[in-house]
Amino acid sequence: MRSAFLLIPIVVASCASAQQVLIEAEAFVKQEKATICSWKIMSGLDASGGFYLEAVPDTRVTANDKLIKGENFTDQPGEMAVLSDRVKFPAAGRYFVWVRAYSKGPEDNRIHVGLNGEWPESGKRMQWCEGKNAWTRASKQRTAAQHCGEPGKIWLDVPAACEHIVNFSLREDGFRFD
Repeated sequence: MRSAFLLIPIVVASCASAQQVLIEAEAFVKQEKATICSWKIMSGLDASGGFYLEAVPDTRVTANDKLIKGENFTDQPGEMAVLSDRVKFPAAGRYFVWVRAYSKGPEDNRIHVGLNGEWPESGKRMQWCEGKNAWTRASKQRTAAQHCGEPGKIWLDVPAACEHIVNFSLREDGFRFD
């Protein structure tokens, strides 16, 4: 079974080896701030287990469609369509976040990730440019220097080995992840 996102920590002094944590996106435990956009469980598109999540409605399909902050786009993580999932981390440390996403074009290829309701800079603006109309696993952050994202800049610093809440937040409507 393929994972919704893959968290791989760097090796830190307290860990003898790297650890992985795998979860399915559609197994989230809570959705909030979903009055304008929400995450809907969908089927098909060769998703793992047959299901994936999509931010609906998808009102900005092309660059010609109007960008409306607070409606079909937000640069502020935790502002719209927030998903939460309980994740048991085996060790404290830095976990790099990988997400398997399906993008049709440049207007549905970004999301934010956070931990325990906090939204660190290292979790903002996950970006996919490659792999249109196909599932693509990536871990890149959109920056001023690199529109299509820089690898190695999306992570969560987990303070302790225990259960934490991993959050995902809408950046663009139409985003799909598995």
